[in-house]
Amino acid sequence: MSQSSTPPPGSSPGSSRPAEPRPGGNPGSPWAAGGTVFAGVLLFVDGVLGVLKGIAGIASNDVYTRINDYVFKFSVNSWGWIHLVLGVILILVGWGILKGAAWARGAGVALASLNLIANFMWLPYTPVWAVVTIAIDVFVIWALCTDRSSENDWARSG
Repeated sequence: MSQSSTPPPGSSPGSSRPAEPRPGGNPGSPWAAGGTVFAGVLLFVDGVLGVLKGIAGIASNDVYTRINDYVFKFSVNSWGWIHLVLGVILILVGWGILKGAAWARGAGVALASLNLIANFMWLPYTPVWAVVTIAIDVFVIWALCTDRSSENDWARSG
């Protein structure tokens, strides 16, 4: 009496074929899915840093270097308000991404792009931190655009 042991599909010991994806699931890149969560955290932190930059610019006009002849010349107080408002919105969108809100991914790409442009114009005032923020925004845009998992799968796993 010989038993025929046929393993279920995708789980045979000698097979190098990976298991089938779950039904209805859209297999996206695990790097991009993990990157989306990390993008939410980065947007949240970037928003907090934006709020701190904004408060520093509003509270005291001598925190940042004064630039005389610059194309995008605003007062430091104006830049402070821009960073403060943008920072608060980034915090809300970052929180939305972490909660799995469907609207937050599109808003995250748009606001990260806007923050990237604002920090490019802010570059002469604080070059190192502006470049760091630009790099963070580029990663956030990439992560939010490349994750192809559906919002339902993403929210269910989190």
